[in-house]
Amino acid sequence: MTDRPPVDALHHITLSVRDLATSAAWYQRLLGDAVTADRVGDGWTRLRLEWPSGIIIVLTRHESTAPDDSFDHTRVGLDHIALSCPDEAAVRGWAARMDAAGIEHGPVEDVAYGWVLTARDTDRIPLEFFCRKAA
Repeated sequence: MTDRPPVDALHHITLSVRDLATSAAWYQRLLGDAVTADRVGDGWTRLRLEWPSGIIIVLTRHESTAPDDSFDHTRVGLDHIALSCPDEAAVRGWAARMDAAGIEHGPVEDVAYGWVLTARDTDRIPLEFFCRKAA
């Protein structure tokens, strides 16, 4: 099939979390204040976080989630979230911001195709800051 409707960007990502307030606080401590909106459905509650950059992360608390459950990137589904940075300095800037905010993170990695910095949120979901190297 050659006629495909257009798609121009990823709009948002929705994450299942154990505690909306704790997760929202972590993401806003890292990324800054966000405009929020709540939504409630049958068995779940959502909190939509939108930053001035246009990044939207939606957090969902399912009533059926066990309180001691946590994310496992080795299971089928989401492996990690990657946020694009314009250059290596920005990736390193995020490492400095995490240090200042007391957020644990890995080292800035210089890999063949870019620079990578990874942290895990309160449910252990990996969040990566990435800059592609020039070709």
